[in-house]
Amino acid sequence: MSEYVFEATDETFATEVLNHQGPVLVDFWAEWCGPCKALGPVLDGLADEYQNKIKVVKVNVDESPNAPQQYKVRGIPTMIFFKNGQMVEQLVGNQGKDAIKGVIDKVLG
Repeated sequence: MSEYVFEATDETFATEVLNHQGPVLVDFWAEWCGPCKALGPVLDGLADEYQNKIKVVKVNVDESPNAPQQYKVRGIPTMIFFKNGQMVEQLVGNQGKDAIKGVIDKVLG
């Protein structure tokens, strides 16, 4: 995992995501989810590429069920984009790098 990818739990979600000033990409995933595992290296690369522009945070839905429930995550992987603590965009499923970059650029814009 990239040094620019952070992990959050139900206990740290507010600190890592909601209280962060600026954009955050939250990846809701699980260990048993094949598409989630396939998405991991893509997010690692994007975290490196956008290291000082967007914070990338992973939340394991099995270990931390409250945050995904609060944001109505129905399937994984789900990526939710926050800006200054507010949900602004969402992508569901294993998306390609270009699709994710498009949303990142939109959120940064």
